[in-house]
Amino acid sequence: MLDQIQLADGISRREVAQQTGLTPQTVSGIVRRLLEEGIVREDGASKGAGGGRPPTTLRINPDAGCAVGLHFDPAELTCVVVDLLGRPLLSKRHAIRPGAVPSDVVTAMADLVGDVLAEVDVPRSRVLGLGLACPGPIDQDLGLVLAPPQLAHWTRVPLTQMLSDAVGLSVTMDNDATAAAVGERWSGAGRGVANFAYFFFGTGIGGGLVLNHQVYRGGSLNAGEFGHTGVLPGGPACYCGNRGCLESLVSPSAIVAETHRRLADQRGGSVLWEPFSGDPATVDHAAIRMAAAAGDQLAGAVIDEAARHVASVAVNVVNITDVDLVVLGGRGIRHVEERYVDAVVSAVATRPLSRTVRVVDVALSPLGADAAVVGAAALVLHATYSPQLSALLAH
Repeated sequence: MLDQIQLADGISRREVAQQTGLTPQTVSGIVRRLLEEGIVREDGASKGAGGGRPPTTLRINPDAGCAVGLHFDPAELTCVVVDLLGRPLLSKRHAIRPGAVPSDVVTAMADLVGDVLAEVDVPRSRVLGLGLACPGPIDQDLGLVLAPPQLAHWTRVPLTQMLSDAVGLSVTMDNDATAAAVGERWSGAGRGVANFAYFFFGTGIGGGLVLNHQVYRGGSLNAGEFGHTGVLPGGPACYCGNRGCLESLVSPSAIVAETHRRLADQRGGSVLWEPFSGDPATVDHAAIRMAAAAGDQLAGAVIDEAARHVASVAVNVVNITDVDLVVLGGRGIRHVEERYVDAVVSAVATRPLSRTVRVVDVALSPLGADAAVVGAAALVLHATYSPQLSALLAH
């Protein structure tokens, strides 16, 4: 019911009953509880058919509560507070020094959460909880970060409990790509979409799946590792133990390495943008993306090759899951978003088996570089108001 009310942004009880299949009596009873709790409000009247008193309109009350989101990237912490519609009220960032141990990172997390809540002036009584998006793999049931390959000293760290103790809030943890997919479902391109796949571009390449309106997490709750799909047989070694994985070809470090190689032998095209005229060792991922956006041929060729690899994996995901939508997001494609989107659009329009039945949509995340942190906050909203069917059956 909350999904329908949120998506419609103005809907009558009768319309809710029609769209959910619930009886009018059931809808009225649930709406009464939602009104009492302040989660839903009545707002004027909707357009009624025929005579009689027009039905009142139901809308989500965005001020009834809020959630805190925290994205833990190996290089940076980002924190946001969102309202019940998933709209950011305030966000802040904090750099992490290389090699930081878990206790130091948790202290930085707690300080950042405290700063954000103090600045946005939200009482703790209105905070539903804290969502944490972090690198996988994780053990969600036990709240453990298992052994992220990009983080030393992080083997089986009880991060959920450590953070909850430090901030005094309940913590919901998920890997960053799945969190971003939840954010898209709550307030982004995936609103109302039954089946979609999300490609997350950060320090690595992750993925999230929503199937039949439910977030799909798999048996160990680590589904969606699109970055470890084989793309190039005999390609570069990946830390997962395979060769030629998508992440080994299109991660920021891989793109930087390929750009440096081409700069060294100058076979990749003309150098048009000033940062590329200096020492190749100083060219980082952000500079490459900006150069490609500015028209540099070498940078553009590297990014376009990466986008083609992503498109190949997107076709595989569409063939396997038969999703209706593919969403691309995360800070790793900033400034070159359209190159990736165009490559995936072309691929899914011509290569999946389902192309003769329907067109698969491709969208750029409207949440942009903040997809993971907004998704982290949405984890709280999702768990509170749109729980997994398995969680409902367990109770």
